[in-house]
Amino acid sequence: MSFTLFPGTRLVLARESLAGLSVGDALGAQYFVPGNHPSDLLDARVPDPPWEWTDDTEQACCLVAILAGSADLSDQQFDRDRFAELLAERFEPYRGYGPGAVVMLRQIREGLPWPIAAAAAFNGQGSCGNGAAMRAAPLGAWHADSLVHAASAGARAAEVTHAHPEGIAGGVAVTVAAAVAAAARLNGHRPDRGQLLRATAGHTPAGVVHDGLIEAAGLTRITVAEAAERLGSGGQATAQDTVPFALWVADRFLDDYPAAVAACVAAGGDVDTTAAIAGGVVAAYTGLDGIPPGWLAAREPLPGWVAARDGE
Repeated sequence: MSFTLFPGTRLVLARESLAGLSVGDALGAQYFVPGNHPSDLLDARVPDPPWEWTDDTEQACCLVAILAGSADLSDQQFDRDRFAELLAERFEPYRGYGPGAVVMLRQIREGLPWPIAAAAAFNGQGSCGNGAAMRAAPLGAWHADSLVHAASAGARAAEVTHAHPEGIAGGVAVTVAAAVAAAARLNGHRPDRGQLLRATAGHTPAGVVHDGLIEAAGLTRITVAEAAERLGSGGQATAQDTVPFALWVADRFLDDYPAAVAACVAAGGDVDTTAAIAGGVVAAYTGLDGIPPGWLAAREPLPGWVAARDGE
């Protein structure tokens, strides 16, 4: 990286990524509502507001609140204890949390240490779900000056709720991808097709998520539907089935936020999560200017406690 980030710049990058994440999440979630047709979005027709966001955004808001409240904004460490406390304090089950996440966060709220709660999930296997990935993009934007630090912070943040290696890898991958995107924005150079995916894979632990990123990097001449069929689009709600496709979308449409969200919607699957991941990464590159103002206005306001400054 050839630039220096000041504390305020880090926070601006994280907040703008959060804006992209939350709009993608809220708009994507509208396509679980009967009567809203994915094909309409391709013609620039969107559902009527307001668009309520889901657990993807709620968890990302917790993450950004931790960053904003850091005593030293240049500190490379991520306060996992406080993050766990905030996730448990703020979670609202009706936002779409999975049953396992509800149990875990209630346990943490009741005083069980987060390492024990995370390790106990899924009969001691830990979660390989996409929860760590769907909230991670703002953390990567924060670490735009170092992919090494982004990967380390991504793992630390993921481990609070995901003890399974693939769940952690998903969080790392999205964090690194957002760092690559934000760095490209600051450097003024759009990465070539596949470059974001290859750079991300280079900092993602070995495993299924990593292999999916490598495969995705080679899919340069296929349609969105074909990529979703090859990589999965979140239908299984696992990191393995979600992250490679969502980051393929971000790589393909890095300078076109509406097209990235539309691709996730058209692919189906766990639409709010794929659109949140892709939206957070793409907004790390485009900034707020890439998000249609009408979409940002249609999104349900972010909670006051995150002290958002994303244009609402």
